[in-house]
Amino acid sequence: MNWPELIELLETVLDRPINDFSTQALHGGDINASFRLRCDEDSFFVKLNRKELLAMFESEAQGLRELAATQTVKIPRPLLTGLAGGQAFLVTEYLTLTRRSARADRLLGQQLALLHRQPQAFFGWHIDNTIGRTPQINTPSDDWQAFWRDQRLGYQLELAARHGYTGQLQRLGERLRVALHGLFEGYSPRPSLVHGDLWSGNAASDSDGQPVIFDPACHYGDRETDLAMTELFGGYSREFYDAYNETWPLDPGYTQRRDLYQLYHVLNHLNLFGGGYQHQAEHLMQRLLAIL
Repeated sequence: MNWPELIELLETVLDRPINDFSTQALHGGDINASFRLRCDEDSFFVKLNRKELLAMFESEAQGLRELAATQTVKIPRPLLTGLAGGQAFLVTEYLTLTRRSARADRLLGQQLALLHRQPQAFFGWHIDNTIGRTPQINTPSDDWQAFWRDQRLGYQLELAARHGYTGQLQRLGERLRVALHGLFEGYSPRPSLVHGDLWSGNAASDSDGQPVIFDPACHYGDRETDLAMTELFGGYSREFYDAYNETWPLDPGYTQRRDLYQLYHVLNHLNLFGGGYQHQAEHLMQRLLAIL
């Protein structure tokens, strides 16, 4: 990274000179390189990746802005995206983050339900974005089942086939896509703005104990998809789920659709990280097909 070039761009956004800066590499992400950028008395959070992935950062910034506009859950404010030194970057405000307390989890459950309750006009989003570094297609639709069947499951299965995961994975996947409607009898979700990738590593507390969410893969979808992701890898307390349901109770059929929504992320992990997730994906498909 050409840090002086990035500093010049940041000075324009801040409308002030930066006299001194330093960088500190941060750890924890699988997709991007991350840094704390100290500029005089201020700090910023910087993500870097290949220049070809600039659109990934631009859509992430747009998602952060849209989440912030709901005035429900705190997010790190995006400041700048662009290219410097032949690399793509995203700069946001720097927040000192810690593990969530039970109190923060309760607040997050309430705030997430309030976020989801704000009505949206369609399923999908204004632009395509990414889930991890995988393209996420968000062509607007009025039909949630068709959207999930084609733009979520179908696309991930197509990627898996390109990566050589054929055979039983594809057979089970196609059977599930055909029978999908059986999971939605008596249930018609309305479009909600969802975070899209709400595993526990993308939620924390700030220095005041307020919940913060970040690294979104935003779109308008069934709110149950966010809840399903929170359960896939664990890390959320009972207080979080109780507070969510007190604010906006989930449909009783959620526990059946949870496997369907988690399958998307398992398939994405298969496409990103390899074969260790194939058995998990096939197991989820078999479990879903057994009730259809």
